[in-house]
Amino acid sequence: MIIAKNDEAKRSRIWRVTVFISSVLIVVIAVYLLMKMFTANPLEGTWECEDENIRLTVSVNGTMTVRAFDISEDGDVDVRMAYTMDKDTKTVTIKEDMAELEELAAASDGAYTAETLKSAVAGVVTTFNYSIEGRELILTEREYGEQLAFIKK
Repeated sequence: MIIAKNDEAKRSRIWRVTVFISSVLIVVIAVYLLMKMFTANPLEGTWECEDENIRLTVSVNGTMTVRAFDISEDGDVDVRMAYTMDKDTKTVTIKEDMAELEELAAASDGAYTAETLKSAVAGVVTTFNYSIEGRELILTEREYGEQLAFIKK
């Protein structure tokens, strides 16, 4: 009785506006969730492999950072690499950038060379089939079938 002071026409209009706004809000939220589910990058995030002492930080824009642990006395090093992903075939191809490796080696003041960096990230520079189950990522090398297991951090 408080709303529109017993005026049935005003209450009806208020009810229609309320139902319309809530319906539009439900549709917008549903579209957002569907877009997030089907267009998101499943590899995005930080993945750590304890066997190989490697951490992958995957970004949306086709770049990833590979952190190689204990590569020199100075500690860890982060190497930026490019990747391409095909969601239909569930493959990811990781490529090294020699210019980036040489630049990192030059900036290290002799702590490591470009070849040392190349050998440190050689285990992830290829094409993999990927499988994600919960918080675990399995990368299976397409040519030899070797597997790398990563846990999401």
